[in-house]
Amino acid sequence: MTTKALADFVASVQYDKLSPETVRITKQCILDWLGVCIRGSQEKPIQIIRKLLLDGGGKAQSTVLAGQTEQTTALNAAFCNGSASHSLDFDDLHNPSIIHLATVVVPPVFAIAEAEHKSGKDMLAAVVAGYEVGGRVGESVIPESYFFWHTTGTAGTLGAAASAAKVLGLDAAATLQCLGSAGTQAAGLWEFLKEGAMSKTLHAGKSSYAGVLSAYLARAGFTGATKILEGEKGFCRAMVTEPHLEKLTDGLNDGIYKIDNNSFKPYACCKHSHAALYAMQVLRTEHGLKPDDVEAIEILVNEITDFLINNPQPENPYGCKFSIQYCVAGMLKYGDMGVDRFLTEVIGDAEVRSLMAKTKVMRDAAIEAVHAADAAKLASKLIVRCKDGRVLELQVDFPKGDPPNPMSWDESVAKFMSLAAPVYGEEKTAKLCGLIDNLEASADFAADLAECLA
Repeated sequence: MTTKALADFVASVQYDKLSPETVRITKQCILDWLGVCIRGSQEKPIQIIRKLLLDGGGKAQSTVLAGQTEQTTALNAAFCNGSASHSLDFDDLHNPSIIHLATVVVPPVFAIAEAEHKSGKDMLAAVVAGYEVGGRVGESVIPESYFFWHTTGTAGTLGAAASAAKVLGLDAAATLQCLGSAGTQAAGLWEFLKEGAMSKTLHAGKSSYAGVLSAYLARAGFTGATKILEGEKGFCRAMVTEPHLEKLTDGLNDGIYKIDNNSFKPYACCKHSHAALYAMQVLRTEHGLKPDDVEAIEILVNEITDFLINNPQPENPYGCKFSIQYCVAGMLKYGDMGVDRFLTEVIGDAEVRSLMAKTKVMRDAAIEAVHAADAAKLASKLIVRCKDGRVLELQVDFPKGDPPNPMSWDESVAKFMSLAAPVYGEEKTAKLCGLIDNLEASADFAADLAECLA
């Protein structure tokens, strides 16, 4: 039983058996998530969600990380924080499964750990377990499902359930029921992208909510399908005709975790644009490239990148995050693509729009082959044709933030401070950073979080 094997694994994960490197990367994942969650809480879609859920009342169990000291139920806090952490599209990605795992794995852990007074070690083990299950479920249906289903909303729901079950302290039998309840709630369609609608944040929030709900239901004795993944009418076969079921369990207990190969974002936009963005950043630096130098730009991509972000005329800030043309043109002009490059007053810049008109995006067999051979490589090739006759080319397989080209802890701290300090101020933000840096020392996360935010 495949689902049972995953439930057994989740129950078996122990902090004391994690390597120092796995603990380090897990803290980095949590810190990265916390920064994008706090800053993302200020976005309009999240303000709508937060007001609706807080106005509904409920027991004050867990903190909504939005700059105040608002608390609500663990369920609603996970929903709010999960949605917030996905609103900027600045959150991490597990490349092989194409899931933003932190946005669905960490919110349940924060919410339950605070409500149940769990320790930092409990949290770290739970995050590792959630990344493992979410990543494996995603890999079992990728790439076929991705053209309709947003994997963060679908497979991510199972990752959320795994992390919630683990931090809540469920045994293997209850975790199996938890996964069954979560799998039947999995959802998230790409249709919203055509209009730049707000639904993507909802996917992460609802997955986080479903994970917490499923865990508490399982603790109370509620049952779910015990073969929710591999069953004839289960998750995997609902997503694709021929799922890769072996991905669910191959190497499950070999001590190498999915979280060990997680990617972080230096740019606040869809990860599928990052290879081309990094290529433009390198060419800009090495050749002193300026917008006036450019005659034409060509970006060679794989099928998924073409499907998802080949958007030559985005109409709103969120649409620009899913326009490889906008992102590459913006990188050439500004030299970075942080949060402020996607503001309403910025995205209509005439020089950037002129560069976009000179940009052609094409599927390429060689780039397709790179991804087919290694799903961790979300590669692109950039070709810049200059007015003086120069042709500058660069293919990038691993942009900044991928494991072979990693962001350091210090770089993640800088990103966190830049995102969280405008919301919580320098002092509280520094305290939060210290809490995550020493999370294994926290005996009562609720008390330590309250002290940071006091």
